[in-house]
Amino acid sequence: MHVQAIVVAAVISRSELLLIYTARGVRGFGDGFAVILLPAYLTAIGYDTVEIGYVATAALLGSSALTLLFGFAAHRYDLRQMLLVGATLIVATGVVFPNIEHFVFVLLVAFLGTINPQTGDSGIMVPLEHAMLTKSIADQDRTRAFARYSLTGALATAAGALFAATPDFLVGFGITRLQAFQAMFYGYAAIGVLAAFLYGQLPYASAREETAITPLGPSRRTVYKLAALFSLDSFAGGFLVQSLLALWLFQRFDLSLSTASVFFFWTSVFTAFSYPIAARLSARIGLINTMVFTHIPSSLFLIMAAFSPDLFMTMGLLLARSALAQMDVPARSSYVMAVVTPAERTAAASVTAVPRSLASSLSPALSGWLLGLPFAGLPLVICGVLKITYDLGLLYSFRHVRPPEEQGRSK
Repeated sequence: MHVQAIVVAAVISRSELLLIYTARGVRGFGDGFAVILLPAYLTAIGYDTVEIGYVATAALLGSSALTLLFGFAAHRYDLRQMLLVGATLIVATGVVFPNIEHFVFVLLVAFLGTINPQTGDSGIMVPLEHAMLTKSIADQDRTRAFARYSLTGALATAAGALFAATPDFLVGFGITRLQAFQAMFYGYAAIGVLAAFLYGQLPYASAREETAITPLGPSRRTVYKLAALFSLDSFAGGFLVQSLLALWLFQRFDLSLSTASVFFFWTSVFTAFSYPIAARLSARIGLINTMVFTHIPSSLFLIMAAFSPDLFMTMGLLLARSALAQMDVPARSSYVMAVVTPAERTAAASVTAVPRSLASSLSPALSGWLLGLPFAGLPLVICGVLKITYDLGLLYSFRHVRPPEEQGRSK
């Protein structure tokens, strides 16, 4: 079975780019509070760390399956229709999730829905948005466009993280904590409605099949190698998706929901402003060097945080990590789009995204079990070590594979 590549027929205008950025921000706001509320809500209804890990795994597996499904269906529908389907799933998830408590049904909704235990440029709509963005952008502007896209999402995620403290506020007005959690999930559904409205303003983006027999032709080997390396990075990241990091802080330092929301607000802010810096840095030292030499220090900070006995020191290390850990995101997205032919871009985005999602879905269940051990910081150490291994592998394999805008540089 072959996933057909998509080419957007019309060039995206500035106003339409703004719609995509705004929709990314809306989704980021929802992810920002949902990722913190998820472990708090599941703990409130009686789930332990192992069960929460299973829910995180189910959510990531479901995201992988939906992304793969969208990839296979992509050649039959226009991008706007597919984005509207994704927004509808957000609405359905927000309505159903707070009305179930049985473990099997929670797993099912986590698998079929859109609540993601990790924030960032991931999920079923990201490859579609990437394809629309890339079509109308020159090579020299591509990384900056992805940086703006990521910056918008991260700032909105920061605002959403602050909004996660709302249940503590509502409890002061006589509302039970469980009712407050339910109201927040309904707010998540409203996010889906707003996203659907924004996607509905986009023009019909007609799709046509490419003449190539397979979606990945001359770039197949490059994309598969990248997918394998990205999968290792995602498997490592799965040990510490943001919901599990929040759970670790809740358990180790008895962190309140309000304090956690402020902390994750600042991690998202630090992350957000790292994106434009990453775009500038990549213009000077290259995309691969930017990905590797910002990522390794962030992993070292994470490993040190696992052994830190003090809350403020731990938060400081995690904040330093957040300032560096996602600088590879716009560089990675830009690099994948740059080293394949235009006809292969949508397929390359899906082929690299799906294995990443599958790999990241394998580790949260294991991490949930590790969090119950006497040394609960072990997931942080494993995550850091594996990510450094990925960085070294990426540098070794792709240091000489350059995007068009870097072709003229001396080696």
